[in-house]
Amino acid sequence: MQETTYEKFARGQMYFDLGDPIGAAKILAPLAEEEPGSRSILELLGRAYFHSAQLAKAEDTFRKIIELDPCDSWAHIALARSLERQSRDDEAAPHRRMHAAMSGGSLD
Repeated sequence: MQETTYEKFARGQMYFDLGDPIGAAKILAPLAEEEPGSRSILELLGRAYFHSAQLAKAEDTFRKIIELDPCDSWAHIALARSLERQSRDDEAAPHRRMHAAMSGGSLD
């Protein structure tokens, strides 16, 4: 019997929760290709990439979320942090400010 999208997502979440972001990303990356408009899949995939220091992939994933919803303040701060970890503070600054504006002034 083939796993459903939900079952694959839940398995990816389990790997992430157990501290295996690389394992989670391996499960979630093909799922994100199948469901490119799923913000929940993209968010967990981006987090898995970020936590496994696959920062360019995390950046790309967070940018996809922002394309889907430019008002997603969480995606803006996640993108800012990904860029900062790559020593790209100048590129991160507008996303950090966008997050601050949308969340009531907090830069974190």
